[in-house]
Amino acid sequence: MRSFLITIDTEGDNSWSRRSTVETRNASFLPRFQSLCENFGLKPTYLVNFEMANDRGFVEFGRDLIARGTGEIGMHLHAWNSPPIHPLTSNDSWYQPFLIEYPEDEIRNKIEFHTHFLEDVFGVKMLSHRSGRWTLDGFYADVLREFGFKVDCSVTPHVDWRSTMGDPDGAGGTDYRGFLEQHYWMSERNIALPGRSSLLEVPMTIINRSPAFLTRATQACEDISDLLDRARRYIWPLDWLRPNGSNLTSMLRILDIAISQDRPYVEFMTHSSELMPGGSPYFPTVESVEKLYRDLNELFSKVANDFCGNTLIEFHDRVSMSSRSENGVKYGQEEWR
Repeated sequence: MRSFLITIDTEGDNSWSRRSTVETRNASFLPRFQSLCENFGLKPTYLVNFEMANDRGFVEFGRDLIARGTGEIGMHLHAWNSPPIHPLTSNDSWYQPFLIEYPEDEIRNKIEFHTHFLEDVFGVKMLSHRSGRWTLDGFYADVLREFGFKVDCSVTPHVDWRSTMGDPDGAGGTDYRGFLEQHYWMSERNIALPGRSSLLEVPMTIINRSPAFLTRATQACEDISDLLDRARRYIWPLDWLRPNGSNLTSMLRILDIAISQDRPYVEFMTHSSELMPGGSPYFPTVESVEKLYRDLNELFSKVANDFCGNTLIEFHDRVSMSSRSENGVKYGQEEWR
């Protein structure tokens, strides 16, 4: 049966505000979401950053769901406030630089520290990961493998983050156009390509509804002008399996597409702070959060009929088992039966 993967970027309150001090009040709002998931047999993967791993309430919550087998704790790394701290810009809290913009030794040190810190706090091996601000490169992936990670979910197909800045003197985020929409064993030479490494990439579920010929045309013309691509995005915006308060119809359509195309999984995401009134720009009031839960209840009701709930590492294990049982593996795109 196809998998429904819930991924939660578990981080401080309203990171969009770029404040120098970070609060974690949203941790107290997570049990309601967890209860909803359990009611539908779904198992979230909470991808946890540094400040949330220091919140006593969340630590107790995380240890409990691990003990009950009702979810997974993985890693989410915000480079600008995860130790060891070495300022990269004039105001890292404001610019929020990407981890890939730091020197390689600092990248490795931050991944090493945060991995071991989470493992000490929660008493389990860290196996799943999502990068902060959706950025990834080859060195980053190499270090994840070095520290034993088995699953990454940083890739956002069809999305070019180069115009989203971290370091104002940098080159922006990662360009994921041309990456696969479905899971693949990541090549050690090129993170965009399938290969035979030990790291399974599980891209975020994002649907590009624009005509394929137009997508190719805009990419071919990008060195001349981005106006065509911007116009295309305006007419055919990308559909994310991510609630924003007004896209329930779009999310339900994504489930229909996944079923019709027999996709082995869909990946839902949100931020922990989006489950708290005022924790994000998208859900500023109690009323907006209540509407979010009505939407989630309808979405999850449909999910329960056609998908099974898996954590990221459970999905990894399904892929690995299928790979071993099939006669030959075609780079993580094996047939599911």
